Amino acid sequence: MNIAKDSVVKLHYTLKDDSGEKLDHADESEPLTYLHGHKNLLEGLEAALEGKAAGDQVEVNLAAAQAFGEYSEDSEQRIPLKHLNGASKWEPGMTATVHAENGRHQVTVLKVGHTMATIDANHPMAGKALHFNVDVVEVRQATAEELSHGHAHGPGGHQH
Repeated sequence: MNIAKDSVVKLHYTLKDDSGEKLDHADESEPLTYLHGHKNLLEGLEAALEGKAAGDQVEVNLAAAQAFGEYSEDSEQRIPLKHLNGASKWEPGMTATVHAENGRHQVTVLKVGHTMATIDANHPMAGKALHFNVDVVEVRQATAEELSHGHAHGPGGHQH
């Protein structure tokens, strides 16, 4: 079966930046499983995987604009601490998730006050070209439940 909309894909990958520094990975012990065609991956990565099958190896290079966008110097904002998700106590340098009108976003905490935090709204990987080495492990048709939830279930996918 080839990767297409509504298929569940299990893969291993290594993600590096331009300098060759390893930024992330999913290997045999913790593969990534996702529902294809439902915006669960970066658009350019998902497009490169379209039509591939189990056993395929794919190298995908995304410019910063295709990945998490260019770095914006004027992205500093002050927000209430209660809008930061991911920890109970915040310190500068930590990464948080913020829920906004257009979805969830990762941000970096710059300063922490009693009730407010100053954040860098750029994604932590903004401004970086990304280089993926992907091994497609398994491709299957999504279940009705996975389609209704919009994500893959089971090992490496979303657990309920």
